Order: sequence, then C-alpha cells, then structure tokens
Amino acid sequence: MKTCREALNGRVVAVLNTGSGGCDETSAGRVRALLDQADMEAAEIVSVGPSELAGALQSAVASADVLIVLGGDGTIGTAAGLCGGPTAPYLIPLPGGTMNMLPKSLYGGEPWTNALAAVLAAPAEQKVSGGDLAGHRFYCAAILGAPSLWADAREAVREGHLLEAAQRAVTATRRSLSDAVEYDFGSASGSAEAVAVICPLVSQALSDDERSLEAVALDPESAKGLFGLAFHAVFDGWRNDPSVTRVKTRTIRVDGHGDLPIILDGEKLEIGRSANITFVPVAFRAMVSGKAET
Repeated sequence: MKTCREALNGRVVAVLNTGSGGCDETSAGRVRALLDQADMEAAEIVSVGPSELAGALQSAVASADVLIVLGGDGTIGTAAGLCGGPTAPYLIPLPGGTMNMLPKSLYGGEPWTNALAAVLAAPAEQKVSGGDLAGHRFYCAAILGAPSLWADAREAVREGHLLEAAQRAVTATRRSLSDAVEYDFGSASGSAEAVAVICPLVSQALSDDERSLEAVALDPESAKGLFGLAFHAVFDGWRNDPSVTRVKTRTIRVDGHGDLPIILDGEKLEIGRSANITFVPVAFRAMVSGKAET
C-alpha cells in the first residue's frame, strides 16, 4: 500500500462539481495553481456538471492514487462510498456545499483552498470509520425521525423560498408532535422523538479508532435543537443530560410508524419504515494534514 507521499507522486485526479455552490469559474484555476505549487503539474483536473459527476468519479477512482473532490455533501458522500475498497485511492474531500460535514470534520472550518494547500504540504493518512444503512454510508452523523424534516425547511429558507419553507416547517412540527420512533441499540431499547447515530470522527465520546458508533435517543426538548446542525455544540449539550439515552454500539435498529425520515451526513434518504445501521471500521482512507501516517 502506498504512503501518502508516494500516492501524491502517482496519479492524482481532481473532480470538481460545477453544480455545487462552492465551485465557480475560478475553482479549476485555483486547484491548478495549488497543484503546480506542490510540483504536481501532471495532476488532472476534471470539471463536470451534476449529470456527468457519477461517471467522472467512477473513472477517477478506477485509476487514481489520490482523488480530490470539490462539491457538496452528496458529491463527497458518493466519492467516499467509491473509495471504500482496499485498492481505492486516498480521498481529499473539499467543502463546496452548504453543510460540508465531512470536510469540516477532517479539516475544521478552513476554506477549501487552505485545506488543500495544507494537505499537499504535509500529507498524512486518516482511516475514517462510519455507518452503513442499507448500503448507504455515512461518516459523521445520521438523524432518524421527524426532527430531520426541519432540514427541508432550512434549505428552502437558504434558497429564498419562504412560502415553501413555512409549509415544510408546519409539516415538520406536525410530524414531530405525533411520530415517535422505536429503537433498539442492543443494550437499550424504547421509544423516542428521534435517534442520532454519531461516528467516531464527530463524537466526543469516541476516539477516532474506537470500533463502535454512538447511538442516542432524543426527547422532544433535545431533538428540537438538532437542525442548527452545529453538531459538536448540540451533541455536547445533551451528552451530560441524564435523561438522554446513549449507548456505544455496532448495530442499531429504528422503526417508524410511517415512512421514516432520515438524514445521513446532511443528505435526505427515504427507505421505508425501518432502518438497520451497522458499524464500518474502515470506510475509506482520507488524506489530511499534520498527522503521522499509520
């Protein structure tokens, strides 16, 4: 297996999603300049729209040693899912969307240009674990239950669709008042307003190499703050609350009374009334800055 430095001296492909909010007509040039400064003139840059994105990512993963991706949570989630095999490339996921959950967890709140420059200057490997829900991977957090519907209202506000936002807020409120979920964490089970499943990359209760997920059953008071989506602040706030049920576990089941609203790393998912989540010890290898390679 190649080290990070060896991989950067191999085939490097950057895929830019031009449909994401953080990617504009200057992005390819800025990526090119950073690669050239790192003596990586042979690296390839591919700028594609949403309709071409899946093919571009699959092609890059098939042959690259390092995949750089600039896009939103959906783009980055797709790329991370493709980088799960033992021969898959290292992934450098850069924030080009709204929430940017995975990039923020790996690189903090740095602009993508700063994050990329820092990684290229001092590359190091970080093995990222995660969760799997019916073949859909997540690496930061999942939220299951009616409170996840507030994400739709928030996105409508950001897009300036205020009437639509109001309608979605009413729907979320009604569902939150009536739609509890049933959960089974193995060592704990019951009914809750919502369930949050947090990965080691985000959880303050788990080390990066701990082989489990943190599952949390939330009451209405705890659940209502979830969609500020300042995850660390929200999760730290209820971590010391004795009324909150939280368990370290490798398997989780959640059942709704109707279709179960789900958000995985900022992306909405619809799969029906039940969800089974399992822990994935090494989901992909990220390239980060400033850590010793392992």
